[in-house]
Amino acid sequence: MSAVAEGPVEPSAQPEGPVQPSLRRMRRFGVRPDRDLGQNFLIDSNILGVIGRAAALDPADVVLEVGGGLGVLSEYLAQRTAHVHVVEIDERLRDALGDATDAHANVTVHWADAVTIDLAALDPAPNKVVANLPYGVAASVLLRTVEELPDVRTWVAMVQREVGERLAALPVGTGGAGPNKSAYGVPSVLAQLACDVGVLRAIPRTVFFPVPNVDSVLVGMQRRLDRDDTAPEAVTPALRALVAGAFAHRRKTLSGSLGLAAGSSSLPPRSREQVRAALTQLGHPADVRAERLSPEDFRALARLLEL
Repeated sequence: MSAVAEGPVEPSAQPEGPVQPSLRRMRRFGVRPDRDLGQNFLIDSNILGVIGRAAALDPADVVLEVGGGLGVLSEYLAQRTAHVHVVEIDERLRDALGDATDAHANVTVHWADAVTIDLAALDPAPNKVVANLPYGVAASVLLRTVEELPDVRTWVAMVQREVGERLAALPVGTGGAGPNKSAYGVPSVLAQLACDVGVLRAIPRTVFFPVPNVDSVLVGMQRRLDRDDTAPEAVTPALRALVAGAFAHRRKTLSGSLGLAAGSSSLPPRSREQVRAALTQLGHPADVRAERLSPEDFRALARLLEL
C-alpha cells in the first residue's frame, strides 16, 4: 500500500477546475447545453459501469453510440471495445468531443443526424448500440437501428422514462401494461416484433447536466433469434403501416381504426368485414381494440390480410 501524505496539500498540487471529464470539458471549451437538441450531458462517471455491465461489453464489440456529447461515454466504450462509431449532430462540440476521442484510434466520429445518417454504411458494422439518447429522437432512433442494423444484437440506452415504458409495455389485459394503458402502442409493437425489451433501472436526474425536468431509465433490448441463430422475419412496410393504422384511433375498435387510416396512409385497403373475420380467426373478439393484440398477433393479422 502506498504512503499517504499528511498535512495540507500545497495549492500548486490541487487540480484546477472540475475533475469530472464532462464538467471539465464544458468549462474548458465553453460548452452550453442546447435544450432544443435535448442535450443533457452525463456528468456522473459512476453510471458508466452500470451501462457497461448491462451491455456486457466485449473486446471484440463494435458499438454505435448516438449522441456523443462531451465524450465521457465515448472514451469509456473506446477503452473496452474494438471500435466505436459516435454520431453527433452538434458541431459546436467538435473540440470537446475530440478531447475525449482523438487519443483513441478505434473511434470514428460521424458529424451527422442520427435520424438520417446512412446506418448501413457504418464500417465495421456495429453489433451493439450503447447510448445516452436525446429525448426527442430516442424512440425513432432505436427503432431505426433495429430495422437497419441486422447485426446488432444488444441495445442499452438511457431514455426518458415514458419512452422506456412505451417500448417495454405489454398489451392491455396481459398484466404488463399497468395503470397507464396508453403506454402500449406503435413503439411497443415494432420494438417487440424483433426484440425482448425491458426497463433495466431508473436513472437519477442528478447524473445529468442540466438536470432534466423528466425522469430517465436505462432500457435494454436483445434481438430475439430463432433456434438456428437467425433473426425473426423483418417488419415489412405493410406490417408497419398496419400497426400504425391500428393505433391511429385508439378509442375505436381495431377494424374501425384501420378503416379510417386506410385512405390516408400506405396501408392497402381492407374492408372492416375482412379485418373482423381475421381477428376472429386469431381468437380475438371482432370488436377488439389494438391495445389487446400482441406483437405476434399483428404479424399474424398481416398474413391473414395478405399484406
